[in-house]
Amino acid sequence: MDNNFNSFDNLETSIRKSSVIQERINLVSTHMYKQFLEYQRSTMNAAETFVKITDNMQATVEYLKQSFAARGVATDNIYFESDESKTVLILHILWHTISFTTRWNNQPQALYRGVEMPMISNRIIALKGNFNEVVKGVNEENQLQAVLEQEVASLFIPAERGQNCIIKINHLGNKEFYINHMDAPREFLLKVIETICGGGIYHEELRQ
Repeated sequence: MDNNFNSFDNLETSIRKSSVIQERINLVSTHMYKQFLEYQRSTMNAAETFVKITDNMQATVEYLKQSFAARGVATDNIYFESDESKTVLILHILWHTISFTTRWNNQPQALYRGVEMPMISNRIIALKGNFNEVVKGVNEENQLQAVLEQEVASLFIPAERGQNCIIKINHLGNKEFYINHMDAPREFLLKVIETICGGGIYHEELRQ
């Protein structure tokens, strides 16, 4: 008789444990599914934005060539190139080289918003220099860190089209600029060009 009661108690305990597991796992899976859907939409938006950056870059190169040619400056070193994966764009403007990449958007990632909810978003990183040279010889797991060391600005692209994209520029203390999805490709490209080409390069001097 005792064995029967023990078996019943064990069964009831097992059912309660299973119910708790099911309930808590359901909460986790619901949360992750929401993140997954936002990640999918932000990835689609980012892919579209990167294509539009490419289009704007083509127009920018043509305008730059016209502008410098009119001033009697050779324009051979004004052009852009893309890698085979279509995840990297490299823009050459005379002595400046600027790269844009959509790599490392391989999982849902959120932009910290302080008191607001974190924003699941894709990220387009703009960096100073040639992307291929920056990651050359660097272990794959360390490549993102190498790129971030040269980062000039990033464009964060959310899932919802009605929600603004966010441009963060490093030298302005990561100041945020809010921009709609339609204008984001052009404005991000121009802000990065203005940031890099609008400054200058100092001669190196021996440090005391």
